[in-house]
Formats: sequence, structure tokens, C-alpha cells
Amino acid sequence: MATKKIVKSASTAGRKRVIFEVQTKPGNSVFLAGDFNDWDCTKKQLSDKENNGIFQCAVMLGAGTYEYKYYINDTWCVDPANPNFRPNEMGTLNSVIVVD
Repeated sequence: MATKKIVKSASTAGRKRVIFEVQTKPGNSVFLAGDFNDWDCTKKQLSDKENNGIFQCAVMLGAGTYEYKYYINDTWCVDPANPNFRPNEMGTLNSVIVVD
């Protein structure tokens, strides 16, 4: 099961560093895709630095509302730790975050 937390820190030119974190099996292939990277499921890979199944990546985002999903081992996954979601054009759901 995947989980995530978002942490906002120092801003640069109106953008904030948002940390995405998901826990899954060590050794999995984990990517982040969303409307902030044209839904490219190969652009933003999460790393598991301690080989404990906790994958992280940072994305610089401006203020706004963003939709995203994780792409884990070639499978699209909504974020079960995030209660905010909306239906997409594919008939499934996307997770939603708001950056202030």
C-alpha cells in the first residue's frame, strides 16, 4: 500500500519545494506524474535512499491546485494517504494537492 506526505519549505521565485513521499516495497520502480510535468511517468523518479521502501522526490511548484499519481511498477496509483481526489478523463481518479 502506498502512502505520501507533502512538506513545503523554502520558496524560490514564487515556487515552493514540495516533497512527495510514498512507502512501498523496497526495490520497486516508483515515479511521480501529474499535470505539473505533462503526466510523463518517466520524468520524475523517486529514490529509496535507505532501501527501506520509503521513496521520495522534490518538485518545485508555484501556487495552485495540482493533480498527480504515482506510477509504481508500471501501474498508476492514486495516493491513499491523500483524501483529496477528482475524477479524470480515463474514468479513474487523480490525487489533488493545493500549494499556497
